Amino acid sequence: MIKKHYEFSLWLRLTHWVRVLAIIILTFTGFYIAVPFIASSLTQGEPNNYLNALMRSWHIIFGFVLICVTLGKFYLFIFDKQSKGERASFWDFINPIVWFKQIKYYMLIGKHAHLKGVYNPLQFMAYTGVYGALIVISITGLILHIHVYHQGLGGLLYDILSPLEVILGGLAMVREIHHICMWVFIIFLPIHIYLAIFNSVYGKSGAMDSIVSGYKWEEEKK
Repeated sequence: MIKKHYEFSLWLRLTHWVRVLAIIILTFTGFYIAVPFIASSLTQGEPNNYLNALMRSWHIIFGFVLICVTLGKFYLFIFDKQSKGERASFWDFINPIVWFKQIKYYMLIGKHAHLKGVYNPLQFMAYTGVYGALIVISITGLILHIHVYHQGLGGLLYDILSPLEVILGGLAMVREIHHICMWVFIIFLPIHIYLAIFNSVYGKSGAMDSIVSGYKWEEEKK
């Protein structure tokens, strides 16, 4: 018997889609800041219409949005009652039998492993790597921020982050690490979308729908 199961809470879904929007805008504006690829219109009489400044401002705004929703996601993962399924995924991650069954499932030679949590081992490993990249890209972004804005938050963080900048090899290396982390998301996104669609269609459980509606269909235990 198939039964509807509440998989993801409203706040978890909200942080997911805000994070998606922020990453898309940050990738676009980040590419522009590194290598401007849009020619400004000269119809307003200004030589550049301050397009670079506009891109930078959006990059900074959504950079802080990304930091906020990431911190919110960490809070939900640790404290939210509805997120207990995510926490339980750790036990599937360290279970070699679940790994074996899940790989067979992706190779189309076996059934989906029965999971204690909401993520299979491969998903849990991928998401852990992505959140690690989120932490690194946020910290390196803040280090770049303090060298442009010396007052307010930038001034407050300067003495805290400057030693880390030295440890990482200087400002040029910080920028390079920031750029590499961006490619982590660019590579992850199409793979994530493909596997989400694969699980939803092949597994016939509404796995992809659950990040929108919150509900997933599961076979009821007897």
